[in-house]
Amino acid sequence: MLGARLAELGPHSTGQHTVTSLAVPNAGSLIQSVDWVAIAPPLIAAVAALAVLVADLFLPERHKKWLGRLTAAGLALALISLLPLTGGSPRATFCAQNVAGATDNAGCSYVADHFALVFQLLALGGALIAALLSAHTVESEKLPGGEYWFLLLSSATGAALLPASRDLATMVVALEVASLPAFALVALRRDGRGAEAALKFFVSSVTATAVMLLGVSFVYAASGSLHLGAVAEGLEHAPAQLKPLAEAGAVLTLVGFAFKVAAVPFHFWVPDTYTGAPLPVAGYLSVVGKAAGLSGLALATTVAFRPYAHTWGLVLAVLAAVTMTVGNVGALRQRFDTRYSAVRLLAWSSVGQAGYLLVPLAAAGYAPTAADPLGAAAAYALIYGVVNLGAFGVVAAVGRRAGTSVDDFRGLFARSRWTALALAFFLLCLAGLPPGVIGLFGKVVVFRAAVDAGLGWLAVVMAVNVVVALYYYLLWTARLFAPAAVAAGGDGGGEAGVEGGVGAGVGAGVEGGVESRLPLSLTATLGLTASVAVVLSVAPQLVLQVAGGSLF
Repeated sequence: MLGARLAELGPHSTGQHTVTSLAVPNAGSLIQSVDWVAIAPPLIAAVAALAVLVADLFLPERHKKWLGRLTAAGLALALISLLPLTGGSPRATFCAQNVAGATDNAGCSYVADHFALVFQLLALGGALIAALLSAHTVESEKLPGGEYWFLLLSSATGAALLPASRDLATMVVALEVASLPAFALVALRRDGRGAEAALKFFVSSVTATAVMLLGVSFVYAASGSLHLGAVAEGLEHAPAQLKPLAEAGAVLTLVGFAFKVAAVPFHFWVPDTYTGAPLPVAGYLSVVGKAAGLSGLALATTVAFRPYAHTWGLVLAVLAAVTMTVGNVGALRQRFDTRYSAVRLLAWSSVGQAGYLLVPLAAAGYAPTAADPLGAAAAYALIYGVVNLGAFGVVAAVGRRAGTSVDDFRGLFARSRWTALALAFFLLCLAGLPPGVIGLFGKVVVFRAAVDAGLGWLAVVMAVNVVVALYYYLLWTARLFAPAAVAAGGDGGGEAGVEGGVGAGVGAGVEGGVESRLPLSLTATLGLTASVAVVLSVAPQLVLQVAGGSLF
C-alpha cells in the first residue's frame, strides 16, 4: 500500500542523488480508518473478557458469581450492537487500497454484511445461552470462575470475528482465537477425563491448523494475495504451472474448517471431547464451534475458491453424505444403559447434523449464485443451534442428580413434566417431526437446496439418513414417558437411587430425574431455548426468510 503511494509521488532529483518526497497533500490517506460500529460485536465481547479477567483479581471469593453475570451482560450487549448494522448497505473497515482485483469491499479485511450478521447472531447468541447454562456448573463443579468466563468470552470473540473476516490471515487468526480457549475450557474439569479430552481435542486441532496454514501459503503463492476476492481473481488467471499448487492449497485450506465443523474424517475427537468436557462447554462446541467452522468454510469456498466451484462442490457433496451417514450410524450404536450415553448420543447426532449443514454448501458449487444455498445453511444452523443447546440444557438439569445415560431419563415425565416436554420437543425438532415444525422446515429447505442444484443423489442420501435418525431420537423420546414404576425398578433408576442415598420407589424416581425446583440459570436456559423453538415453529418465516435472501 505504501509502495503504491510512493510510486504515485515519483522521484525528485537533487544533484547527484534521487530522493522520494514523503510530503504528500493528503497524508491521512495512508492511515486506515476504523468503523467502530461495524466491529462492535466482537470488540464488546473482547472488552468483556478483559473486564472479567481484571475483576477476578479484585473480587472476593463470595462475590465471584458476579463474573458470570458480567459475562452474560457483555454477550447481551454484543448482541444488541448487531442492531445498528441490520439496515442499509454492508459496512466495511480495515480496507487496503489498490488491491489487485478488488471490487466493492474485496480489498477489506472486515465486512459486516448480511452473512456476517447472521453467523454473529448465532455465535454470540449461542455463547450467551452457554453462559446461562454454565452458571450452575461453575459453582457445582468448583471450576475456576475467572478463568472459565474469560475463556468463554475469548472463544466467542473469535467465533464472532470469523464470519466478518475477508482475508485468509484474519480468518486463520479468528479460527485460532475461537479454538485455543476452547481447549482450556475442556480441560477445566479436574477429574482425569477433562485432561484426556482436551489433549485429543488439542492434538487433532493443531494438526488440522498446521495443514491449513500450509494450504494458505500455497494459495498465497499462486494468487499473490490473501484477500478473498483478490484470491479468486488470482486463481482464475494463475499461470498453468501454478494450477497444481493452487488446487493443493485450496484443499489443504479447507481441512481446518472441516475439522471445526466435525466433518468426517475429522470428527473422531467429538465423542470423547464432549464426554470429558463440562456439559455447557460440550453444548458450546456443538453449536458455536460448528458455526465458526461453517462460516469459514462458506467464505473460503464461495468467495476465495470460486474458480474451482465444481471441484469443491463435488468434494463437499461426498463429504456431506459420508458425514451424515457416519454420524447417524455412530448414534445407532450407542447403548442407552452406559454411562454418559446421552452426551455421546448428542455428540454423534451433532456429527450427523454437520452432514446436513454441508449439503447447502455443496449445492452452492453447482448453483448459478451462491446466495440461496448459503441462506439455507444459515437458516438450518440457527434452528440447530437453538434446539441443540436446549437439549444439552436438559441433560445438564437431569445430570445434577442422576447420571447422564439415556436410561436415566426413563420416566422423566412423571417426575418433572415440563423438563420432559422440553426435551421431547427438542428431540422432535432435531428429528424433523411435528410438533417440532421448525426442524421439519429446516430439513425441507436443505433438501430443496440439494434438489435445485441437481444433486438428486445427495437428496436421497439425506432422506435415508433422516429416516435412520428417527429411530434413536424417538427411542429416547419414548423413554421420557415410560411408566414411573419402570424408572424406579429399572436399570436407569436403581443407580440414581443409590447415588442419592434414598430408598426405592418414589425416592429413587426423584433422584433419577431433576429436583422440583431448578436453579435460576438452568430454568432461564430451558425457558429461553424452548420459547424460541416454539415461536419459530409457530412462525417459521422468522428464520426461514434468511434462506430466501442474499447473504452477500
